Amino acid sequence: MPGDGVNLVNASDEPGESGASADLAALILSRIRDIPDYPQPGVMFKDITPLLADGPAFRQVVAALAGVCSGVDKVAGIEARGFILAAPVACALGSGFVPIRKQGKLPGPSYAETYALEYGTATIEVHQDAFAPGDRVLLVDDVLATGGTAAASADLVRRSGATVAGIVVLLELGFLDGRSRLPRLPVTALVAV
Repeated sequence: MPGDGVNLVNASDEPGESGASADLAALILSRIRDIPDYPQPGVMFKDITPLLADGPAFRQVVAALAGVCSGVDKVAGIEARGFILAAPVACALGSGFVPIRKQGKLPGPSYAETYALEYGTATIEVHQDAFAPGDRVLLVDDVLATGGTAAASADLVRRSGATVAGIVVLLELGFLDGRSRLPRLPVTALVAV
């Protein structure tokens, strides 16, 4: 749970609740395009590149993400689109940035966490020295879907001796119930669909 110096704003444990104003939520939704059948048939991919290409909209999103949690030591971005959002959030908060990468992408000694996907498994890693014991860490990603990647990322943070201060995402796909895999963690989505 959030500790000393950590303030959560708009955090919710309820699916479908949004941390963004109605105007920001409408702006975000207007800049995300649906790509049907990508990366495989039957999947509706949420493409955030139009949002990223709109400088004023991107600035508003970064400010909203950074406004969710203060008093954190590190902001961790989940590969790959989470990096794009987490790095400027870390700058806005004056915190360090830590990448959580796919297996085999980090050069130093790493902790690894394997989790289930719809078809198979995936493994993510973080450097063993990325977090100091007691660090308060904000996890940032673009989309919360089934919650597997976010749960594995939280486990990596805890294995390092750090604390997950919160999880913030741009978009939550509430119908996939990803929050159920993140019990007792403060989760904020700027927009939930």
